[in-house]
Amino acid sequence: MAKEVFMPKLSSTMSVGTLLQWFKEAGDYVEVGEPLFEIMTDKINIEVESYEEGTLLKKYAQVDEDVPVNAVIGYIGEKGEEVPEQPPVYSGEGIEDTVPETTSEKEESENDQNLLNQDQGKIRATPAAKRVAAEHNVDLSSIRGIGPEGRIQEQDVRDSLDQKRVLSTPLAGKIAIENNLDIGAIAGTGARGKIVKSDVLTQMNRKESVDTVPEIWKLSGLRKVIAQKMTESVQTIPHVTLTSEIDMSNAVSLREALLPTIEQQTGYRLSYTEIIMKAVSYALRLHPRLNASLVEDEIIMNHDINIGLAVALDDALIVPSVKQADTKGLAELTKTSKMLGEKARDNRLSPEEMSGSTFTISNLGMYAIDGFTPIINPPETAILGVGRIMDKPVIVNGEVTVRPMMVTSLSFDHRAIDGAPAAAFLTELKSLLEDPYRLLA
Repeated sequence: MAKEVFMPKLSSTMSVGTLLQWFKEAGDYVEVGEPLFEIMTDKINIEVESYEEGTLLKKYAQVDEDVPVNAVIGYIGEKGEEVPEQPPVYSGEGIEDTVPETTSEKEESENDQNLLNQDQGKIRATPAAKRVAAEHNVDLSSIRGIGPEGRIQEQDVRDSLDQKRVLSTPLAGKIAIENNLDIGAIAGTGARGKIVKSDVLTQMNRKESVDTVPEIWKLSGLRKVIAQKMTESVQTIPHVTLTSEIDMSNAVSLREALLPTIEQQTGYRLSYTEIIMKAVSYALRLHPRLNASLVEDEIIMNHDINIGLAVALDDALIVPSVKQADTKGLAELTKTSKMLGEKARDNRLSPEEMSGSTFTISNLGMYAIDGFTPIINPPETAILGVGRIMDKPVIVNGEVTVRPMMVTSLSFDHRAIDGAPAAAFLTELKSLLEDPYRLLA
């Protein structure tokens, strides 16, 4: 009997998934555990493995289509088995409990580790791509992947095999690969239609003339999700932003003193982000209203302090969560935040690591930015924007002196937080960063 393929629910907040690609076509044989399709949630891109074995009989969902969780997007069964032409009507009720689990969150994390974690010298490729490459004795290092983060997929390997059948000189093939050209699309002028160097150079000149046309790309995938969330935040949340300038002299001294010790313990360098995170979590314990979440008409006072760290990617911004940040020392915060940042940039974060934050820090201190107005990440009710540390003349004890100063911007949801408690929190944070040795007590 044919089995349904469902859009999985990968997090407690996920209601819709965007189908990015199918790894199989209708009629292909699918094994249990083999990547079947890739989706984007409101937090992460992830490959979904098949939990059934058989022939992919039907695909209902199309690429870039938004599909509700637990909706049927296909069928797997015996070859020739009949299935509905249209997907079953999704009511949103009574389905979730009957959906077969694809994998547990732990298993997903382990699978992501196997498929996505890339140490130096390893090739990013799907299992199907590796299998086809092994069958045809293809060197994966010579293939340019078009999957997420440049991952090599099965079709990339097959395209490479097709290119090798094209009659061309070795030099022409080398130039085509180096310039990301499809050599199979180039007309050859050599003997028996062989593609020679001049053919590739001519194609490059044509490509350069085309490249002068302005590039237009569709707002889709993770960029589309971010756009929707930011628009919703600005339109539905009454933002108020408070700013404060902080003397970072003692924080600079603290970092310099702890830098070699923490690097020796963890292998990572202590940054100001971890010191700020420690001060924020300390201040949130003293001012819990800033650690609250607003869900519909309920203010939830979160007990755990989970700090979200905004991480910039090439064309997106994601926010992994440092769980129970107030219980961690500077060494552990350094290791945790650095590892999450690496996993974010390699697209290896699990749904658990992408969810549960109660307060977010957005640090642009590495750029020439003094201050900015951060946008709240709902259902959180506050976010801290951090600018660069810059030497400025200030008056201390009646005398002008130069100090490393940093501007912080606290945006808060005025529906859940009034100005006075927000100001008290920012004042506390300023006091902690100007006397950071209190954080070590």
